Amino acid sequence: MRATGSSHNKTVLAVSESTCTPELSISSPGSGLLFHVVLHEPEIPNNTGNIGRTCVALNSSLHLIKPLGFDISEHAVRRAGLDYWQHLTLVTHDSWDGYIDSQRPPRLWLVSTKATQTVFEADFQPGDHLVFGKETAGLPSLIRDEFPEHCVRLPMAPHQRSLNLATAVCAVMYEAVRQGLVSGRLCLDQHGYICKSLEPSTRTSRTRKSLNDDSSFLLSK
Repeated sequence: MRATGSSHNKTVLAVSESTCTPELSISSPGSGLLFHVVLHEPEIPNNTGNIGRTCVALNSSLHLIKPLGFDISEHAVRRAGLDYWQHLTLVTHDSWDGYIDSQRPPRLWLVSTKATQTVFEADFQPGDHLVFGKETAGLPSLIRDEFPEHCVRLPMAPHQRSLNLATAVCAVMYEAVRQGLVSGRLCLDQHGYICKSLEPSTRTSRTRKSLNDDSSFLLSK
């Protein structure tokens, strides 16, 4: 895969050709989960359902911290027609402290409209925990204050309150995937499926050439 500037005044990223063996597929047995999405007290079932589908698509786990605003029993899931739910790695926790104690996440990022740095400034890596707050209130300040250097936001136009939760989760996860592809920690196989790179330092060469202040780029084969 090669990334080049789409026009003048672009940041140019050059990524060398890389191939992935089937053993490196993120869905292969023993490959490990790509990310861990954490929802703190989610309230709207449709959002959590959509997020669960995104987690399945990216072979990532979904952690739900109670209280929940909906029922996730087998009967409720079957009634909602969530045919992908059986493929989801789902973990529930009674509290934030219970999540921290049981998971002991080595790296986590808290996504909040109150953060000052953006997701584009974060250094996402496979295995990271991505934490999101409830729809009506976001993450409590007590949680944000535990990890002030790891709070990030999705930039928006002025005077806008927030994005839909499911939209925000999808955007952050694919930014993390994009960073993995650029860094060489992830790659795409010949079918376009995401793989983990065993030797990113030798598989990927990366050069940056900043022209003016425009950091956009175009990925092309």
